[in-house]
Amino acid sequence: MQVVLAALLAIGCAVAGAVLAGGKRARVLVPFSGGLLAAIALFALIPETAEDIGWPVAVLAAAAGYGLLHLFDRYGVPVCPSCSHSHGFSGPLVTATAVHAFVDGWGMVAIRNSLPNATTHEATGAIVAALLVHKIPEGLALGAILRMSEQKPGRAVLLSVLAEGPTVIGGMVGLWAEQARWIDYPLAAVGGAYLFLGFHAIRAWLRPVHAHNHASNLVEKTK
Repeated sequence: MQVVLAALLAIGCAVAGAVLAGGKRARVLVPFSGGLLAAIALFALIPETAEDIGWPVAVLAAAAGYGLLHLFDRYGVPVCPSCSHSHGFSGPLVTATAVHAFVDGWGMVAIRNSLPNATTHEATGAIVAALLVHKIPEGLALGAILRMSEQKPGRAVLLSVLAEGPTVIGGMVGLWAEQARWIDYPLAAVGGAYLFLGFHAIRAWLRPVHAHNHASNLVEKTK
């Protein structure tokens, strides 16, 4: 039940983010949403994985995730949340969020099952509550950036469901398997991907040469 609630909360916040990203509000939500993604990586994903696998390994895994998207951006499809070719931004964001959501769901159920007595159940409740709370900024950022990338709110909502739905799948896995230690490596890489996507969204919006054109084009697309 908790994983379903987490998925619905994230999807609901994503819908809100997609709605809020329409029109002139997009000028504010581009850097704000990018900042949320970067903050989730810097203050949640990377530090959490570093507790299990150590800071050097966590930083290397995050750098690998960042570097992979950098190569994709440089030699594959350019990543830009407000350009006409911006579908290249949606794919990495949905993939990274889906991995993160799967791990969240797995962790919520695995933690609950691993703590048997009443005292530790209180600690479990606090952990689960923290996981639920962090779904709010994650969902808002996801919906806003996908709306700006995909132009159509319906498509942004559909992609948000695909990105956050794995929370439930992870919870189902957690019913019969403890959370594996190896999961910290891809999760740290997701942190690096979030850093790239967040910083790129902010940087693209702040470029003095292109900022005005990006804003004007985006407002027209999201009307």
